[in-house]
Amino acid sequence: LRSLGYSVLVVKNGAEGLAEIKRSHPDLILLDLQMPGMDGFEVTRQIRQDSTSKHTPIIALSALAMQGDRERCLEAGMDDYMSKPIYLKELLKKIQDQLK
Repeated sequence: LRSLGYSVLVVKNGAEGLAEIKRSHPDLILLDLQMPGMDGFEVTRQIRQDSTSKHTPIIALSALAMQGDRERCLEAGMDDYMSKPIYLKELLKKIQDQLK
């Protein structure tokens, strides 16, 4: 993503992510659903409650590819969903669609 001109910030867990979102106000969030301490659903809930980030697009990333996962993510307030493995071409399309 960096080689394509995107600025990328990486965090280790949900709490760190929430703090970074408040600090940097990203244009888009790529969010792993399984993180230590706080899962992606709880992180999304907190993002959507914050007036400064509630409209920031969130693309969920998950190794769990169960039927209904995409719908569950959308219902939780995420804007899109991808199951791993992630393919760059597909990810770029989703990023571009969300940043329009």
